[in-house]
Amino acid sequence: MASGTRVELPVTPRETGKHFSRLNRTQGNIPGVVYGPKTEPVNVMVNEILIRKYMGRKFESTIFTLSSTEAKAVEKAAVLLRDIQVHPVTRRPVHIDFYAIDMNSNLRVSIGLRFEGKPIGLSDGGVLELIGREIEVECKPNEIPDEIVVDVSGLGVGDALHVSDVKVPAGVKIISLPTLTLATVAVPKEEAAPTPAAAAAPAAGAAPAAGAAAPAAGAAKKDDKK
Repeated sequence: MASGTRVELPVTPRETGKHFSRLNRTQGNIPGVVYGPKTEPVNVMVNEILIRKYMGRKFESTIFTLSSTEAKAVEKAAVLLRDIQVHPVTRRPVHIDFYAIDMNSNLRVSIGLRFEGKPIGLSDGGVLELIGREIEVECKPNEIPDEIVVDVSGLGVGDALHVSDVKVPAGVKIISLPTLTLATVAVPKEEAAPTPAAAAAPAAGAAPAAGAAAPAAGAAKKDDKK
């Protein structure tokens, strides 16, 4: 189903430079930039608490409408969250890239896959392995799917599902290579049989095998009288 979700996101203009960026972060605002093929770059900032709500992968294809009483150049601009940079230690967002889109032009986005069904190969001892969890598509912004459902119930042991097997809504074109594997039902690996040497070696403290020569009683001792 095409995504009709539009989220309004308030932004304010900001001064550039490391000093102002640090100051903004201490005040709970994250610096960012709005850019696009038909938009001159505009420096903005967003409230950190607000942007944390949209840091998940599921929001990568969400269309945001920017609102600002001060940054008139981006007022009502439709954008995607192209990139959210995070601090390597604290994991706090430190910078945001907003990509301004043309609602009348096609664009390429990555859409997450949701796998449904129980493969028939599981009853034969197979194991479902999910290899790819998203594909790249091209469509109008208003036709971006929230997700793409993939049915794996028909997979038997040794079968694989490829990009070419995925069904997408009308108006959506798959860009990913059709031969890419997304899921497979593999044969479980058997436990390795013990090697002959390991099988023949007696366990520590085990009694000698029947017929094995026992140490001679009264074995020769060292002569202390030499």
